[in-house]
Amino acid sequence: MKKSYFLVIILSSVLSLSFTFSSPAKNYKGKKILLINSYHDGLPWSDGEIRGMKSILDGSGVEFKIEHMDTKINPSDEFKVQAGIRAKKVIDTYKPDVVIVADDNAFKYVIMPYYRDSDLPVVFCGINWDISVYGGPYSNTTGIIEVGLTSGLYNHMKKLVKGNRVGFIGPDVLSEHKNAEHYEKYIEGGYAYKEFVKDFQSWKKAYLEMQDKVDMFIVPGHAGIKGWDSDKATEFIFENINKPIATESEDLMAFALMALSKVSEEQGEQAALSALRILGGEKPIDIPIVFNKKGHLVLNLKVADKLNIIYTPAMLRNAKAIIGLEEQL
Repeated sequence: MKKSYFLVIILSSVLSLSFTFSSPAKNYKGKKILLINSYHDGLPWSDGEIRGMKSILDGSGVEFKIEHMDTKINPSDEFKVQAGIRAKKVIDTYKPDVVIVADDNAFKYVIMPYYRDSDLPVVFCGINWDISVYGGPYSNTTGIIEVGLTSGLYNHMKKLVKGNRVGFIGPDVLSEHKNAEHYEKYIEGGYAYKEFVKDFQSWKKAYLEMQDKVDMFIVPGHAGIKGWDSDKATEFIFENINKPIATESEDLMAFALMALSKVSEEQGEQAALSALRILGGEKPIDIPIVFNKKGHLVLNLKVADKLNIIYTPAMLRNAKAIIGLEEQL
């Protein structure tokens, strides 16, 4: 690729539609918000949701407490049920004015069995695609639905890749089963091959077995894959790659051709704003449920060079980040 081809790239542009957030005007001193997080401290997605919440709640006077359920690293149904019982005990003891639940398991194992249509106001975020699978929305709930940006990602890939056979490899967890089902609606002809894996070795095996059967891969992320090693995954892909990977996770951008990632902070920001509206006197049922809109486009020139793929000028202009750009200049 010619170096001059990249000199006009605007690195700071972001492919996104964003909400306008404002600092809370009221002081809610004495009020308590409890976050029940489906996952664990240190998971990038959950950490981003929490950063978003704190960016809104800081300075509001609200007392903010977090309870982690750890169901990403403990995916058995038995553990999830027990985690739901533990979370209920925290709610009953802490007595929050509003509960925020982040991601599907907190809603499914805490709110659905114990607080459906109760007097406890609940705001959800990170619920994948559709709250109706849990019988929602309830009279005491509102929130933000997490939807994938796959239609945009797939449309980008079609411009770069010959052929239309799509392979899917995802962690064998509830959220990714839901994602895969909805992603398929945007793919012409559906998936050529689809595989859910539990561990790193199975992930590598699935990638190798699909190489000659697909023209591109969608690999949503790695959270929930046991034994995952990012350095070894990158080494493995560069040794074996002949078909590109598209992802929604910037964590995979060491070896993916592109990512169009959701912004977890957006989920937290919107949830916190809805919680403050409830503390201000509004009923959850009167607060509209919304969907995420922000997205970050990230490109990887190292992968593009290896596969002899040239990004369109529009992709380069709209990228939040371009990996390997310095080596091209």
